[in-house]
Amino acid sequence: MKNKINDKVSMCLVVLFCLCIQYSNAKVKLPTIISDGMVLQREAPIKLWGTADAGETVDVQFLGSTYQTKANEAGDWKIILPAQNYGGPYSLQINDVLLSDILIGDVFLCSGQSNMELPVNRVTDMFLTEINDYENSQIRHIKVPNVYNFHAPQSDMAKVEWKSATQPDVMNYSALAYFFAKSLYDKTNIPIGLINASWGGTPVESWMSEEAITAYPKYLHDKWRFEDDEYIQKIKDLEGQNNYRWNTSLYKGDVGLHDTPSWYAANFDDRSWHTVDLFSNQWASNGLNPINGSHWFRKTVDIPQSWSGQEATLRLGCVVDADSVYINGVFVGTTSYQYPPRIYKIPSGVLKAGSNNVTVRLISQNGKAHFVKDKPYKIICGNEEVSLEGDWKYQLGCAMPQSPSTTFFNYKPVGLYNAMISPLKNCSFAGAIWYQGESNVSNRNEYCDLLTTMIADWRFTFNNQELPFYIVELADFLAPNDYARPAWAEMRQVQAKVAEHNYKTTLIPNSDLGEWNDIHPLDKKTLGNRVADKIWSDMQSNK
Repeated sequence: MKNKINDKVSMCLVVLFCLCIQYSNAKVKLPTIISDGMVLQREAPIKLWGTADAGETVDVQFLGSTYQTKANEAGDWKIILPAQNYGGPYSLQINDVLLSDILIGDVFLCSGQSNMELPVNRVTDMFLTEINDYENSQIRHIKVPNVYNFHAPQSDMAKVEWKSATQPDVMNYSALAYFFAKSLYDKTNIPIGLINASWGGTPVESWMSEEAITAYPKYLHDKWRFEDDEYIQKIKDLEGQNNYRWNTSLYKGDVGLHDTPSWYAANFDDRSWHTVDLFSNQWASNGLNPINGSHWFRKTVDIPQSWSGQEATLRLGCVVDADSVYINGVFVGTTSYQYPPRIYKIPSGVLKAGSNNVTVRLISQNGKAHFVKDKPYKIICGNEEVSLEGDWKYQLGCAMPQSPSTTFFNYKPVGLYNAMISPLKNCSFAGAIWYQGESNVSNRNEYCDLLTTMIADWRFTFNNQELPFYIVELADFLAPNDYARPAWAEMRQVQAKVAEHNYKTTLIPNSDLGEWNDIHPLDKKTLGNRVADKIWSDMQSNK
């Protein structure tokens, strides 16, 4: 009798175990973009999709109504809900998955290269108070992960979250998208979703599908080269070794790091060094060719008594290429590439009243090293500042050949379309905002055809031939006498031609907002307002 009871108990446990397995396998899985806090496009059919077990019933409950579909043999399912007016927040139930804080409003695809990707925290020099004083939970932003794929269009992306325009999350918003959304919301009071699919330095061909790029054999054949992951990894491994050995040689040969005392020490005697102006050209070359490697700069500055022991901020403009900075022998910051502004905190207790030493170890990797003119070079404490411009002591630490090249796979054709655009194919958008072109100036003769093809490609992907497209004009850049300025002017003409010859495609003026010494101009607010004004105008015309 006891054995029969045990057998029945065992059988029940087995059945329960099997049911648990079946239940766990049947759980609906949703793509990353369908998640808490999302914004759905108003007045457009709402597409929901995901995976489940083959044949599994999928029940959707939204706004008091229930909808049902079944997963196909591959486990994929999609259901289309009726269009809705704007509003929220709402909840959405899909089988056992409950999503909350959902808004219905206007969703915009924000794409391009670094001037679209540039985050809010990079424009705080100009807009810090305004950014800190503004919060709006009706504006949401999601950053599509920076990934490439050369095999096939992807159906999903890595896990990321929708973020409201509240502190501190807003600091990671696209600055252009942030100011655009802020301005448009002030006009409409309608929730706004920003899907940010952008990556610095990327050319237009990386954002096009393989079908679209087929018309351009050179780019198609380039894409074919990178369809082998093992090949890509071999390139990465080799280039990693090359860069490791370059940096190891640089460290080994840099006298400034191995001298006693080291050249960044507060008590190092630099009286025998050359005296140079920070912005002169005499130290960066041998008279004909650039000197790559490490360049050392030291400067003595007088600090007021009131600063002694206080925390301060060092501003070192922008540096080509990389830098490490020391105050009185204490390391305060480093940046590995040329574009970010150098803003380094000086901890309390580092500065002292009277003479203080500032040491910069500049690394030139390729081309001509320099400090970018017309940027802030100073130490700031409260409302006071001490200039770092003028004469510095200079010494070459280690001369090197150019650093080894690096392959940017994200620049290759099709890779970003597959990984960053294709996962959004079921989304509905009020418009696409495109800020890109800097990386295509060198092949601007092809850009009109390429961008025209990409616009058609995206409209096909999103199944919306009416999708409005807003092209941001390239900002003015480079010194008046720079040989490349005419090429940038020609590129702006090409952008205007694309806007003129494509349906529902508009050029947003931006050339007047440029900075000659910065490819990433700070005034994303005026630009964002212009985008919002145009979209608002289009909304009024379509009523």
